[in-house]
Amino acid sequence: MKPLAPLASPERDLPYVTAAPFFKVSDEAFPLEGPAFDRQGNLLFVDISRGRVLRLSPQQKLATIYTDQHLNPAGIAVHQDGRIFVAACGPRNTHGYFEAGTVIAFDPNGGNCQTVVAPDAGFVANDLVFDRHGGFYLSDFRGTSTRAEGGIHYFDADFRTVVPVLPNLCMANGVALSPDGKVLWATEFAACRLHRADLSAPGKVAQSGTSVPYHFIGPGPDSMRTDADGNVYVAMNRQGRILVFSPYGIPIFQILLPRRESNHFLRCTSLALTPGTRDVFIVARDEVGGGGTTIFKAQGAAPGFPLFSHC
Repeated sequence: MKPLAPLASPERDLPYVTAAPFFKVSDEAFPLEGPAFDRQGNLLFVDISRGRVLRLSPQQKLATIYTDQHLNPAGIAVHQDGRIFVAACGPRNTHGYFEAGTVIAFDPNGGNCQTVVAPDAGFVANDLVFDRHGGFYLSDFRGTSTRAEGGIHYFDADFRTVVPVLPNLCMANGVALSPDGKVLWATEFAACRLHRADLSAPGKVAQSGTSVPYHFIGPGPDSMRTDADGNVYVAMNRQGRILVFSPYGIPIFQILLPRRESNHFLRCTSLALTPGTRDVFIVARDEVGGGGTTIFKAQGAAPGFPLFSHC
């Protein structure tokens, strides 16, 4: 079988490591997203197709802590008070596009669920990240490669004031902040671009502060994270790898999933970095190769940092 996602020549010579299987979630290849660590060291992630929020303990005990089959959850962020915030794309319309997305929040065990961003707000909520002020940046997954209808929006700490930060994007997907909270990153899924924005204040881009430092080759810049050195990790959906960029958006490193060259586990959607260590956990499904759904583990370029320390 010919490889569906060969490494492009500009990225072929990047240093790399190969991830190892860490935990098999299912023999079925259903989509996982949104991995994030809670304050107890559990790895949280979502099952998009069944509307589940899952928790994997350090002892590798898997539990479902929240379920809503109409939710289509895609991203997770943990608030400083321990609440779990989930961005969800909402149901698909008759044309197959997501609509009426929402952001909900609940206690660590799944109770006391509250709506933070209502469906009538008009966002197809895909991912979110908190800043040190208690607000969060939300990616709006609307649009196509020819309709730039999505973007990145900032919600302040009371979750009532909303500011567009990077508008007119083609299916904004991943969103991340530098460790000092002064640089905002975003991926444009349908247009295959990496965006970098210097921030002068929460939700405000500095003058001449935006750029597109990288255009991806092939499909699928999906969710993203940053490490303690400010490096940026982008999950390449349909390519079975993680591309790592310097704080200025230059590719420096990559993490390959095993057997990707024979088309296994190409649907690599997101990752989480363990605070204080270089451990990287990657969620992927083997849509072509029939290997089910698995979490992989590898070593990153620098340690992770606790995202909720921004709050």
